[in-house]
Amino acid sequence: MSNPVFSNSDMFGEPRRTARRGGATTAPPQYGQPQYGQYGTASTQGADAASLENMYDAPSATTADTKRLTYDDVIIKTGGLLALLVVVAAATWTFAPGLWPLGMIVGLVLGLVNAFKKNPSPVLITLYAVAEGVFLGGISLLFGSIAGVEATSMVLQAVVATMATFAAALFLFKSGRVRVTPKFTRWLLIALVGYLAFSLVNVVLTWSGVLQGWGMREGPLGIVIGLVAVGLAAASLIVDFDAIKRGVEQGVPARYAWTAAFGLVVTLVWLYLEFLRLLAIFNSSE
Repeated sequence: MSNPVFSNSDMFGEPRRTARRGGATTAPPQYGQPQYGQYGTASTQGADAASLENMYDAPSATTADTKRLTYDDVIIKTGGLLALLVVVAAATWTFAPGLWPLGMIVGLVLGLVNAFKKNPSPVLITLYAVAEGVFLGGISLLFGSIAGVEATSMVLQAVVATMATFAAALFLFKSGRVRVTPKFTRWLLIALVGYLAFSLVNVVLTWSGVLQGWGMREGPLGIVIGLVAVGLAAASLIVDFDAIKRGVEQGVPARYAWTAAFGLVVTLVWLYLEFLRLLAIFNSSE
């Protein structure tokens, strides 16, 4: 697991190992399954023929009826958060691009709070989308001015590249061409830690004035590092898809669709920023 939103959640985490009781191996039940032996056995004793017939004739309960997580829930909430983010970003771009540092700080704080909350908060997750919209609206315009190109064109390219990468990652996951294995997640975690350490060092060196411009990400090396970062973000998306699939299959409560949507938005924001930075570096080096 790489995305802290999913890795810190009991609902989307890896299934627990089987436990041994009295020499017998038992696995933890999934959400929504009947528990045997706790409040008696699940039997039909005492039910008459009429009630049994009604039970068999009744339509099967859907995930909506049982209040379980569905892919539709995740899609709707993710789409809503992204739409809100885009609207706020457009407004910030037009009226107050200088507010992006405030959006960055508030978004970081809310991101950490939401990532480590056991139960999702729709209000805090929505506020996170608003803060990220303020951040992205201003930083997108700033990157365009630094690169010396039309910011609108560069943003459209970054958006298209983000959408294409999302679609490609989803295809690779759904087709089984890329499987989320323990080895895959370990490799991704190590790579993410290394990239985070590099980014922090680069930020410190540039902000302190030791290095100018993009710091250690100038020129061809910066483009290579940007491509690596895009690859890491795409791999993180695949891990996110696997966590959501596990949550749906385990029948977690429907309210955790907010957690799944929040996790996807976090990764998509990162992916967009990497494409935006990559395009800015490429245009600056021309």
